[in-house]
Amino acid sequence: MGRHVMEALGLCRVVVEDGKVVEISQPRLHRCPMFAKMRGMESLSVDSVRANIEFRIRDFGLFTEDRQVRGNDIVTFGVSEILSNAIRNGDLDAACIVSDGCGSAIVTDPEILQGLCGRISGIIETSPIRTVLDAVGEDNVIEPVTVPIDQVAIAQKAALRPYRKFSVTVCHAEEAAQIRDAYGDRVAVVGVHSSGLCQKDVELLFDNCDLITACASGRIREKAFELRDKGLVEIAGNKVQIVAITDFGKKIVGDKLRSLGKDFWDGNPPPEDPVPFID
Repeated sequence: MGRHVMEALGLCRVVVEDGKVVEISQPRLHRCPMFAKMRGMESLSVDSVRANIEFRIRDFGLFTEDRQVRGNDIVTFGVSEILSNAIRNGDLDAACIVSDGCGSAIVTDPEILQGLCGRISGIIETSPIRTVLDAVGEDNVIEPVTVPIDQVAIAQKAALRPYRKFSVTVCHAEEAAQIRDAYGDRVAVVGVHSSGLCQKDVELLFDNCDLITACASGRIREKAFELRDKGLVEIAGNKVQIVAITDFGKKIVGDKLRSLGKDFWDGNPPPEDPVPFID
């Protein structure tokens, strides 16, 4: 089952080896409104994070050969749900994602995209998981023995295929710029795992992404509210906001909202922010 490293629940570094949690750093976030709503976690600590990761290992085989690879909407509305819906609707042909067990990968099946990405956070390091590689296909990863995480490299691989439009999730601002420069409007660039970004990187993401999830970033929220007041972006959600920046971003975020009978956030109900912001 190997070694896996994930940043989760307030940039808390979690290390799992052979299905066992062996290291957890102190969370930088005291309260996440999404986990408070979904799991009743009103405060974050090393013990509560450990319990949550161990629950994920038991529940859907996170980081193990028991990994469930197909799924339906988990949080109803998030990045994986938006991208899965866009593939289902024909707005995207493929998504370049990161998951435990396969690293960077190209996915064209919306159920696999949701199953792999709907219940994970920022994967930093992973090891091969045969269940995941069989579902994704070895020809859809960078290298099946070492399963590296490299979103620029997987975007290059996707660009060689006859996809009309594909998405790439990025957590590094310079990668967003590099991918946008290389593929233009053929790619939908999606900013994820954005807590802790400096102002320069926030600006670079807004310049190059179609949509960004705010995570626990106060800087992203401040920039999003400023641009929304000017009529330039749309915001979805009042807890962990998703910012739709381009016309394409607004379309696929809006489509997912409408499928749920909802619309973009107009400021009500008031925001329920992470505590504290991580900037």
